[in-house]
Amino acid sequence: MTIGWDQPSLTGSGFLHLDTTYWGHNWGVLLGLDEETGLPLYVSFIGHERVQDYIDAVRSIEQRGYCIRGIVIDGMQSLFSEFSAYKIQMCQFHMMEIVKRYLTKRPKLIAARELKELAGSLITRHKNEFEDEYRKWKEQWGNTLNRRTTLKSGKTQFTHKRLRSAMHSVDFYLPYLFTYQQPECKGMPNTNNKIEGTFTDLKKNLNNHSGMSKENRKRFISGFFLALKSKLEREK
Repeated sequence: MTIGWDQPSLTGSGFLHLDTTYWGHNWGVLLGLDEETGLPLYVSFIGHERVQDYIDAVRSIEQRGYCIRGIVIDGMQSLFSEFSAYKIQMCQFHMMEIVKRYLTKRPKLIAARELKELAGSLITRHKNEFEDEYRKWKEQWGNTLNRRTTLKSGKTQFTHKRLRSAMHSVDFYLPYLFTYQQPECKGMPNTNNKIEGTFTDLKKNLNNHSGMSKENRKRFISGFFLALKSKLEREK
């Protein structure tokens, strides 16, 4: 089920937030949101997150007249190649959370602590400064990153696998972490905070009506976004 808006044309900053929030493991809401106005541009109930769901969202938004200047997303790796024709910003907050998840809150290795600290400074850094420090970190800790442990079977494996996983994540997302700093992307946010805030408001409202069936929850969610759209349009 997808909620369609009736206006013939959509206006705003041109910077589109895309994200999904879930209730349980088998259903959620995919939301497209304009950065400048906070207007919901697309709402769809989905089961499991698929690339096609995001393709459908972008196609629907564009077909209704919204000119996409850039897209802010939070980590589904296949989306970055799928939307390569657009300017894409990886949410810096989610990048920090990915690194923290691999390295834990209090990593023991000095190399891990330094990478966690570097990732935690993302929002205050310029692209060239961050990339230079990250390159130096990889050079300094190359031996640690490539260290291998011999198993009883005689096979070897990398000793610090979680540290390497964190590094590989940074490697993948690095080309998309500072898109917002490009001159043509002025006004683009570096996080998905606006859409996360909308999801928080939605869930707070839903928590005030606990005990509803799944279908009634869907009706409530539809009403929430329709009311939000009407409110924001009146304030324009």
